[in-house]
Amino acid sequence: MIHKELVIIGGGAAGLSAAVEAKKQGIEDILVLERSPYLGGILRQCIHNGFGVHKYKEDLTGVEFAGRISKEAMDADISCLTNTFALDISPDKVITAIHPEKGLFEIESSAIILAMGCRERSRGALMIPGKRCAGVITAGTAQHYLNLDGYLPGRRIIILGSGDIGLIMARQFVIEGATVERVVEIMPYSSGLARNISQCIEDFNIPISYNSTVTDIQGKGRVEQVTVAKVDENRKPIPGTEFTIPCDTLLISAGLIPENELTKAANIQLSNITKGAIVDDELMTSLPGVFSCGNVLHVHDLVDFVSEEGTKAGANASRYLKNESPDTPVISVEDGFGVNGAVPQLVRRTGSKFVEFMFRPRNKYTDCEICVDIDGTCAKRFKKMVVTPGEMCSFKVERALLNQANQSVTVRLEV
Repeated sequence: MIHKELVIIGGGAAGLSAAVEAKKQGIEDILVLERSPYLGGILRQCIHNGFGVHKYKEDLTGVEFAGRISKEAMDADISCLTNTFALDISPDKVITAIHPEKGLFEIESSAIILAMGCRERSRGALMIPGKRCAGVITAGTAQHYLNLDGYLPGRRIIILGSGDIGLIMARQFVIEGATVERVVEIMPYSSGLARNISQCIEDFNIPISYNSTVTDIQGKGRVEQVTVAKVDENRKPIPGTEFTIPCDTLLISAGLIPENELTKAANIQLSNITKGAIVDDELMTSLPGVFSCGNVLHVHDLVDFVSEEGTKAGANASRYLKNESPDTPVISVEDGFGVNGAVPQLVRRTGSKFVEFMFRPRNKYTDCEICVDIDGTCAKRFKKMVVTPGEMCSFKVERALLNQANQSVTVRLEV
């Protein structure tokens, strides 16, 4: 049994930011567990720019961002164990992990930060009918093949879903000489950032079909064509609207899911909306001493915000280890109209002056307001020109204002 003061599971932007901040706060006995051979997480395969504008005040590639944050951890002399897969977390904060040389071992920790990131929805999760042929892959897998392995996984591409990775890969496929036949999106709007629609789809004249989905996959050995159909208001295919598109690759970019198997193993309470842990404004889960941050908590749109949340988790875990945490949370946060998973879900009566909230809207709304209701009355308003599910909404509310609530507050949109 290994004993550590703080264990961080995940060596990406969130986990390394948490580790660096905890070290700054005086926590010395820190261990980062990372399942891949290198630190940096998914950023290592992101060769495009757009990272670090908030954190480093520079426009970096994902690879550069990963290098920066990994160097910060190394310079801080933080112990990092790569090629290590965490298998289980017990309710008493004992982590079971496996390593090629160490074998199966256990770590007892006073505090844990969960920073495992997220995973992509696969064909099976979307239940796409048709042949089980080669050439059906997720956008992240294609990105790994192309950027890390130097392998072009297809020549004629259909992209299902307009998530950011899929949009970025559409541009990269065209640059590499492949043809992106079409992007197919089931919603009437893109689920990715507006800048990626502009820079990756419109600038490269790639056609995109909204209110549409793939209803069939055909091919012998490898994908040869897919069938696309329009959908109704219930997202069901409309008979008679089908058409086929020849292709050799179907790229799935239909959303991300927090990687929460370890969270479930520890019997930590999960949100049915975000699919991440339910946390308070200190990012502590229902298991005292276990914190969650980054994409394993709720899927972010920018890595800078992932890193910022990791820094916050590192500071909060440090206070917990020093017995300096505020009182227990007593105010619950409810989702109102148009709000899809406000985080945090619980707020403490004492703590920092402001509480920051984040959520994704359920739909695209223009000329609207974010309202914070206390006892049925809007106590705080934030004007928004436009909100869309592709971009996270964030705002801060004075804790003194939230303390006026008896038991709960509601976050909603007013249109």
